[in-house]
Amino acid sequence: MYEVLFESIQEGLILVDNNGVIVDNNATAEELFGFTSKELIGEKIELLVPVKQRKKHKGERSGYHKNPQKRSMGSTLKLNGQRKDGSVFPVEVSLNPLKDDRGDSFVVALVSDVSIRREAEDQLEQLTYTLENKVRERTRELRESEQLYKSIARNFPGGVISIFDRNFKYLFAEGQGLYDLGIETNDLIGLDYLERIVPAAREQVEKELLCVFGGEYRDFEVEVGARTYALSAVPLKNEEDEIDKILVVEKNITDQKRMEQKLELNLEKERELNEMKSRFVSMASHEFRTPLTTINSSAGLILKYNERSNPQKIEKHILRIKSAVRNLTSILNDFLSLEKLESGKINPVLKDSDLVEVLNETCEDLSELKKNGQHIKYSGPALLQVHSDPQLIKNIILNLLSNAIKYSPEESVIDVIVKELEDHVVLVVRDKGIGIPKSDQGRMFDRFFRAGNVSNIEGTGLGLNIVGRYLNLTKGEISFESEEGKGTTFTVKFPKNLKNQSL
Repeated sequence: MYEVLFESIQEGLILVDNNGVIVDNNATAEELFGFTSKELIGEKIELLVPVKQRKKHKGERSGYHKNPQKRSMGSTLKLNGQRKDGSVFPVEVSLNPLKDDRGDSFVVALVSDVSIRREAEDQLEQLTYTLENKVRERTRELRESEQLYKSIARNFPGGVISIFDRNFKYLFAEGQGLYDLGIETNDLIGLDYLERIVPAAREQVEKELLCVFGGEYRDFEVEVGARTYALSAVPLKNEEDEIDKILVVEKNITDQKRMEQKLELNLEKERELNEMKSRFVSMASHEFRTPLTTINSSAGLILKYNERSNPQKIEKHILRIKSAVRNLTSILNDFLSLEKLESGKINPVLKDSDLVEVLNETCEDLSELKKNGQHIKYSGPALLQVHSDPQLIKNIILNLLSNAIKYSPEESVIDVIVKELEDHVVLVVRDKGIGIPKSDQGRMFDRFFRAGNVSNIEGTGLGLNIVGRYLNLTKGEISFESEEGKGTTFTVKFPKNLKNQSL
């Protein structure tokens, strides 16, 4: 199971010991760098670093092992890797230190090929650099002659180059932006520039341009409704070395702004995904260790007790193995559900079903999970037809009930109450367990968050986040009340009929 998880990670995963020696890797790492696993294992990690940077990397690696900590590199730094064929490509690397059962230190490196993103950043940087150079070039040439101004400005792409006197009257205006609006240059000469600006932006523009008349160079942006304009303004001196005019380059950068925002959003999503995967590796190494150790030790003891014909102790350890397997399955289900939700692969499948029947099936599924003496008490109608997605509803109930069982003591009662309203169904799950600290209640639906009083109980911190997302898909809502040491009550509300609602 761990091997399946190890190989399913889409980033290259490389496990390095305290001496910088590669001890394991997944198939993605082989694809990224062109080496086979046999060629990588036993080699120094510098094998995957460009030759010119290996000496420096070795020193940085030594420093990192003295103070290992989680680190994401490449989002701000430009890092590169080197393939077996000697080609170099841009990468982003996430480092995660860990220790095994013997106390040996390792580092898990998640490596992503960011060639496409680097190319987009370089293109944007080159575009900005080119535009700035064009503005500087046109500014110098405009100082030489008005005829040269027109020659340059008339071909200025997607914008306008203008010259104003101290009263903000047009002395000159050219550019493709004018032709796009159907405006001739002669129509503007002598008009007041500020009067042509919408009132919401007029004060900002006037303040900036007054600074230019004071001898400053100004670059600023102005928002006009849904459009954004970039203005670059420089002072122009006469023969007496006095500033009597200003040159303003105006360009509509709305599309560029949208592209930047989209790029930033994509980068943020990529960072969140990398962080989530880093957390998964860290959590998997911790959460999987306990149940796997239990399974291993119990399997050995079963063999031992089998030789002694001790069926009672064999049964005890079989139950321990089953419990450990359930814990592993629960962790995997949480991550698989989250992955499907993140990728938009879950769509509600609406059909008629009996909510009470779904509830009874869920209780049967959880019968082996209940602690000694625990009892689920149901209160509500014997039959309740709903038109929704029964599997999503079952997953919601399963999560809430398994939490109630997990965090409640033995010999306790868990109340399940169903109420039918005119258009909605209310489901209440109430336990008398450990409760949720007041300081943690605001974050209970965050990914990977777990309350401070459950550190010794297995869990991923994803369950309630997944429940909230399921309820979004079924147009439902959830709330809870809790007091530490006295228990928690979760209340779920969702429509009885989703047939005519947009999902």
